[in-house]
Amino acid sequence: MTEIPENHCIVYDCAPVLLVGGGEISAKSLELLAVFPGKFVAADGGVAHILDANHQPEAVIGDFDSLTPDLLSALPSECLHRISEQDSTDFEKAISRIDAPLILAVGFTGGRLDHELAVLHGMLAFPERVCILIGAEDILFLAPPHIDLDLPAGTRFSVMPLALVIAESEGLRWPLGGHEYAPGFRIGTSNEVQPGEGEVAVSLDVDRPTMLVILPNEHLDRVTSSLLRVSSHGVRWPARAK
Repeated sequence: MTEIPENHCIVYDCAPVLLVGGGEISAKSLELLAVFPGKFVAADGGVAHILDANHQPEAVIGDFDSLTPDLLSALPSECLHRISEQDSTDFEKAISRIDAPLILAVGFTGGRLDHELAVLHGMLAFPERVCILIGAEDILFLAPPHIDLDLPAGTRFSVMPLALVIAESEGLRWPLGGHEYAPGFRIGTSNEVQPGEGEVAVSLDVDRPTMLVILPNEHLDRVTSSLLRVSSHGVRWPARAK
C-alpha cells in the first residue's frame, strides 16, 4: 500500500466502471452488484459491499478511516490506494482517479444528508467524469451539454440546478424554455415527459455543468446508453480549472 500523489489516475477502462461507497445498498444496487460485468472500485469502506457480493475490487481508494484490520488483511496490497489528505471526500478521491466513459456509483445515498450533499459537490467538482448516482428510487446525473433520451410518456423528469445555468428542453410537459435556473431562484423538479402513449424523444441542453437530472431508477439502462453516446462523441464537460 502506497500513498497516491494528487491527480494521479488509478483505474483506466474503455467500459463503464462500478464505484461502490460504504453507504446503504438499495435493491437496485444489489442487483447491479450481482450482474455488473466490468471493474469494481471501492471508495474506502465500500469494499465490504464488493466482497459481500463475491467480487474483487480493481482498486480501493480513500483515506482508509473506514477500513477495519480484517478488511485490510483480506485485500491484496496492490489494490490499496491510500490518499490521506482531508480536503476532499472519499467519493472525490475515487471519482477523480477513474478514467472511464461512464462511472456507475452505488452506496452513496440513503444515509446522512451531509454525506449525500458532499457527493453532489463531488459531481460538480469533477464534471469531466460522467457519473450516474444510483439510489433506492432514483438515478441522478450531471447533465452534459446535450443529451437525448427516449422515455415512456408521463415519466417523472426532474432537473435541479446546483448553480446558475440556462436550460432548454424538448419532449417535456413543461418546457424549460431557455430560462435561467439557480437554487433559490428557479428549479425544475416534478416535471414529466409529455403525456400520451409509447415513448417520447426528450432532449436537454444546458450551458454549463451545474444541472442535475433525476429520473426513476427503472430507466438506468436508457440513461446509461445515452451517456455512453455522449462520452463516445466527445461532448462531455472539460475538467474545471483547479
